[in-house]
Amino acid sequence: MMTQVSSVNIRPGVNVLSVLPHLNYKAWYALAEFVDNAIQSSIDRKKELRAVEGKDYRLRIDIDFDSAESKITIKDNAAGIASADYQRAFRPAEIPPDASGLSEFGMGMKSAACWFAPNWSVRSSALGERSERTVFFNIDKIVMDSIEELNVVSIDVAEDKHYTEIRLEKIRKFPHGKTIAKIKEHLASIYRGYIRDGSLELYVDGVKLDYEEPAILVAANYRDPDGPAVQWKKEIDIDLGEGKSASGFVAIREVANTRLAGLALFRRKRLIMGSADETYRPEDIFGRSNTYPYQRIFGEIHLKGFHVSHTKDGVKWEESEDEFLRKLRKVLSDETLPLIQQAREYRTRSGAKAARKDAAQALRSTADGFRQNTEAANDIGFELSAVADTQPTSVSDQDIEPQDINEEDREEAELRLQFRSEPWIVKIELSYADDHAEWLTIRNRPSITDPEPREILIRVAMLHPFMAQFQTLDSEGFSAVLKVAAAMALAEVAAAELGDHHPSAVRRFTNEILRAHFSKRVIDD
Repeated sequence: MMTQVSSVNIRPGVNVLSVLPHLNYKAWYALAEFVDNAIQSSIDRKKELRAVEGKDYRLRIDIDFDSAESKITIKDNAAGIASADYQRAFRPAEIPPDASGLSEFGMGMKSAACWFAPNWSVRSSALGERSERTVFFNIDKIVMDSIEELNVVSIDVAEDKHYTEIRLEKIRKFPHGKTIAKIKEHLASIYRGYIRDGSLELYVDGVKLDYEEPAILVAANYRDPDGPAVQWKKEIDIDLGEGKSASGFVAIREVANTRLAGLALFRRKRLIMGSADETYRPEDIFGRSNTYPYQRIFGEIHLKGFHVSHTKDGVKWEESEDEFLRKLRKVLSDETLPLIQQAREYRTRSGAKAARKDAAQALRSTADGFRQNTEAANDIGFELSAVADTQPTSVSDQDIEPQDINEEDREEAELRLQFRSEPWIVKIELSYADDHAEWLTIRNRPSITDPEPREILIRVAMLHPFMAQFQTLDSEGFSAVLKVAAAMALAEVAAAELGDHHPSAVRRFTNEILRAHFSKRVIDD
């Protein structure tokens, strides 16, 4: 007999807790859920907190990782969880009465805690109440036994005590090393607004997080290099209709940075998209990843009227993204301060200086690799000694030996290789002297009678406009450029000793050196 169905119970059961570990969280966004709740508590009860702690009260949140105990603890000095909010705070999907702040879905703490750990607890003392209350969650037991009521353990405390401590135990995938470093970097990026205005002190493993502000380019317009220097920053205020808007700023970094350039999108002062090295870089504005705008443009955009994903790591554009990008591109291309064009065309020597560490490392790595390969180097050329009685060609006026430079303006190393049956040492100086020198100069040419190994000393001007185009080269990129420079110099010296006046000799020798010696994989690679 068919049973008549007149209603269904759609209230979520406790089984929903077993689904939460499968959310697509990143560790920093999961931890941010706890930070959001603490910030919102401090905002909602700011007046009472200052009445108790004084006008200098600051919200402090400590996140500590204990790998030995497989435990993460988050503790804050916000206003605590009031008794009137207890039922809602611990029940899944109970939206708070006021969802206009950072706590809006009623799922943050539960979702993040279950994602991190099967066992967790919340200990809290609400400002103005005389109790500290603790609730313990064992998700497996709750789900297996369909437990719908949890005991609250209470002890008496002074009514001016206010804090919440969340303990996550038996962490499913405990973060270590670089992951914790990334957590610090992302949390500092996500809460930069609160850190910047001093309303939040956020600590991870006892280290206070800070957000490093990128320096903004101050330079002349690329169309008028001798014109006045201006700061390349533009305020943004875009109306997208239906109560939606985007405001903030976009600027050019003084030093290009492939990893950290890009836009950060905020809502309610909290970053939603674009933290740390996961910045928002739509191709409409930034172009492809090998372009200068991609490496130099950055900014902070505050969105109003938009919804976000329930994990608060994505913006729900609802057909507005194309219009936003179209209007933003128009603003950034405006002739009064053509930010995109400037980022694309401007070149700077400061970028080359900033990349000095990478270039020096590339030089040393390349030299180390050649040193280890010296004994195995192959000689594939003909015997230089066959024409050894020829005299070196004269040095032209253009080859006048450059002046010495200060030690602090140079990096140096030497490459050892076997070229045409002779051992050679190519000493390389990377010059950071602001002397407008040629890109490549040969400082010392060996005499034909010099004993082996014969040496040449070359200098590469790293502040030369040619190098300024490659401010974001990595170690491998720098290594390639230095090998080309060394090959050209050695080829020129060898060609001159041959008395070969044919202009193709240098190119021929350069190609030969690059193919036979500098195309090999060095050990350090």
